[in-house]
Amino acid sequence: MISVSENIKSITPYSPGKPIEELERELGITGSIKLASNENPLGPSPKAVQAIREGLAGLNRYPDGSGHYLCQAIAKKLGVDPSQIILGNGSNEVIELAVRTFVQPGDEVISAAPSFVVYPLVTQAAGGVNVSVPLKDDRHDLDAMADKITPKTRLIFIANPNNPTGTMNTAQEMERFLARVPDHVIVAVDEAYCEYVTRNDYPDSLAALHRGKRMLIMRTFSKIHGLAGIRIGYAITEPGIAELMNKVRQPFNTNSLAQLAARAALNDAKHVALSQKTNEEGKQFLTRSFQRMDIPFIPTEANFIMFESGKDGVELYQSLLKTGVIVRPMGGNRLRVTIGLPEENKRFVEELEKIIKA
Repeated sequence: MISVSENIKSITPYSPGKPIEELERELGITGSIKLASNENPLGPSPKAVQAIREGLAGLNRYPDGSGHYLCQAIAKKLGVDPSQIILGNGSNEVIELAVRTFVQPGDEVISAAPSFVVYPLVTQAAGGVNVSVPLKDDRHDLDAMADKITPKTRLIFIANPNNPTGTMNTAQEMERFLARVPDHVIVAVDEAYCEYVTRNDYPDSLAALHRGKRMLIMRTFSKIHGLAGIRIGYAITEPGIAELMNKVRQPFNTNSLAQLAARAALNDAKHVALSQKTNEEGKQFLTRSFQRMDIPFIPTEANFIMFESGKDGVELYQSLLKTGVIVRPMGGNRLRVTIGLPEENKRFVEELEKIIKA
């Protein structure tokens, strides 16, 4: 019998959404639309696609192990030093690197519930103690999270906007929270959806970092840039923290094509603007549709909306699935739908309304 620690044996693995092709094969249907994984419905930046094409001939070579040119490009765009950048195989890896670097068995990590499930998962894998703080009014209860800080606290994960609720905490709330965080704690702010935010009171995490706050600001190319399939993300922090995390980071953790695509996507302002416009229009359409159907939902600052059903969420998910519309059940009577293309949003609403009226 192989000996495995209890914290590993008791992990519930992350359950990603199934690919469209697999679901269609299982159900015997075609023409499905996937509105389950918060992907950019417009696809990747055309500049990124071209960069990938041009880089294919070099796949016999190992990638740049440090991601030098991508780090330089990110640093220039954000006004920071390249020594402050950590690259990851998606921002998921950055989360894991943070935990592996700073959390020893018995150390505490604070996160909200519900929020991104990877935070407690990687903490448990490292032997850390998950300190879960319930959301308040579907948003991070930052005061309650600050109350949970102890000498054993090493990291606090804050998804802003939060996944799966799409809600955000304001600049004023974050400032009050950061004032209560002692120096031995790193505040890891997950800003995967920050480019979709339209409110003007969204926190400026980079400004807080520049003022000396102990921050790890995590971002990704998977969402607004449409590069989810190639796995590339990054974090901005103080040089000392970046140096330690880069000691733990595996060599060649980001591949050549991902680095090339990300550099190209950074400079594709047209694609970002079109993605934001498409998302905002889709958000308004779905908001009006939910209101018309008298379906409770949570106003969002991301590219998805959480809504409630009058029936069990898994039951409604299965009913929609049979029509070729794939959403994400979130427990109880709640589901999450990604904001898609206009025709996808329209089809989702039509099928949802048919099921509700049946």
